[in-house]
Amino acid sequence: MLVSVQWLSQHPEVRLIDLGWPKGRERYDLGHIPGAAFIDLDLELSQPGGPGRHPLPTEDAFAATLARFGVGPDTHVVVYDDGPGAIAARLWFMLRIIGHAQVSLLDGGLKAWTGAGLPTTKDAPAIEPVAKRALHFDRTRLVDQRQVESRGSTPVLDARAPERYRGEVEPIDKRAGHIPGAFNAPFAMNLAGGRFKKPAELRDLYKQYAAPILSCGSGVTACHDAFAIELAGLPPARVYVGSWSDWSSDPDRPIAIGPEPG
Repeated sequence: MLVSVQWLSQHPEVRLIDLGWPKGRERYDLGHIPGAAFIDLDLELSQPGGPGRHPLPTEDAFAATLARFGVGPDTHVVVYDDGPGAIAARLWFMLRIIGHAQVSLLDGGLKAWTGAGLPTTKDAPAIEPVAKRALHFDRTRLVDQRQVESRGSTPVLDARAPERYRGEVEPIDKRAGHIPGAFNAPFAMNLAGGRFKKPAELRDLYKQYAAPILSCGSGVTACHDAFAIELAGLPPARVYVGSWSDWSSDPDRPIAIGPEPG
């Protein structure tokens, strides 16, 4: 599930995907891990029209993307980004909800790779496409705005930085704050020195929340919390893909401000 740069350097047979963002392509062209293909979060792992900034693509569109990048049902996919995995976890989650078992996250990402003195390249790999297969998202792992509103006692965890959760800053969305009742679980708390904390430490962070719904800005970094929860050995969580970008889009929908859930 989580692989090290040392492991990756000894397994060139995996399908390696670079998911840097927001200037991912620009950084990829300057240098990436040999064998890595670039997938664009905005163009290939999202679709326009909402809800939220990064709604999931259709299952057919995602199937076409995987086929183009040579990902078959038994392909071992390793995903990474510039460092902490906050963006790469989105693709990990999407593969998990189609039942793709062989998917791993590179601990520390490109920063760990270069920090270990391993080489980069500017060359894009030649990838042989595979046949497109029918895919179905596991909808039990996905939550929409109405389900959040009617969640009852189910906890919501917000993966955004504390200052965004508290409503002190909002660099993207029109309204600042958080979903009333949501707890702040910033994805950075999953890390120590840019790497994932040990499973026992992650379990201590999340075991108090039973079957949580995960949220963030637009359904991307929430997947980092989803990864951490599974790495901890806890039951898989659900993700509100629209997240704050969807919730805050309605001026009549209530919001909370400050450090408390509200």
